[in-house]
Amino acid sequence: MISKRFVIKRLLLLVPVLFGVATFVFAILHMAPGDPARVIAGQRASEQFVQQVRAELGLNDPIWVQYGRFLLEAAQFDFGNSYQIQKGTPVKQVLRYKLPVTLEMALFGQFLGILFGIPIGLLGAVKQDAVSDHVTRIGALTGISVPIYWSGPLLILLFAQVLNWFPASGRIASEFSITPITGIITFDTLVRGNFAAFQSAAMHLFLPSVVIGIYSMALISRMMRSSMLEVIRQDYMRTARAKGQGSKITVMKHGFQNALIPVVTVIGIQFGTLLGGAVLTETVFGIPGIGTLLVSAIQVGDYPVVQGTVLTFAFLFTMVNLLVDVTYSYLDPRIDQ
Repeated sequence: MISKRFVIKRLLLLVPVLFGVATFVFAILHMAPGDPARVIAGQRASEQFVQQVRAELGLNDPIWVQYGRFLLEAAQFDFGNSYQIQKGTPVKQVLRYKLPVTLEMALFGQFLGILFGIPIGLLGAVKQDAVSDHVTRIGALTGISVPIYWSGPLLILLFAQVLNWFPASGRIASEFSITPITGIITFDTLVRGNFAAFQSAAMHLFLPSVVIGIYSMALISRMMRSSMLEVIRQDYMRTARAKGQGSKITVMKHGFQNALIPVVTVIGIQFGTLLGGAVLTETVFGIPGIGTLLVSAIQVGDYPVVQGTVLTFAFLFTMVNLLVDVTYSYLDPRIDQ
């Protein structure tokens, strides 16, 4: 049973974290070179027009007034309009279409990582120093060592160009036109009952998810193996075996739940990293997600989009950490004491 007091305490701790991130983002962007008013008005605009834009944006106000206004608007998830990426479009709307793209890819990649990483780690711990253990350790080390910008093109070359099993880029075949409900295209196609479109979306999503999943699986399996090895050597595990309990039942009934606690930490941190670091995968597979949006916004100086994207990342990361803390509490109720 999860304590409500524990959850409320964790929720309250999120407030100073988000406040600190918002302050840091505001400070960095105001110290960055370049004039947002000049960016909006254009390089050939007259000085009078630039000053008019500055006044409309409130850039002539004292810095503390701008800071207070920024915090107030950020609390309402209002980051103004895009300067360059989609001129005049509210940042909230830009993020609404881009965020589900990255979320979908990260969720499927993490799902693959958990699906294969935990059993592989368990197998390595139970069969320590066996051939299977050595094979899985080498596989995990390889998965961590291979960068996405290398494994992505390699998978495209093999499965898209040579074998022609999966598409090389995009989210869905061009003949399908799906009106978004959530923006997560596999979910939307299923809800609308268009199974051909769902199959196309799943095929397009497979390679990016595998690229993300390889790294995630390698990290999770290594953590699962080391955590389970530590648990297996505990006295209560030896006592269970001494009572005549089978080794499989002992591991799964007494060891698995305790060994999961550090693994949950890795999964939480890894998921947050996937959201923030998806730009490489999105670039390799031509997927227009929030990672590429952030890079484009920085390149053209679209400060509202940069602020909105970074704070959205921070909010999601803190939410994932909250979920990790709640999972801790479920796995080991002593933690919320």
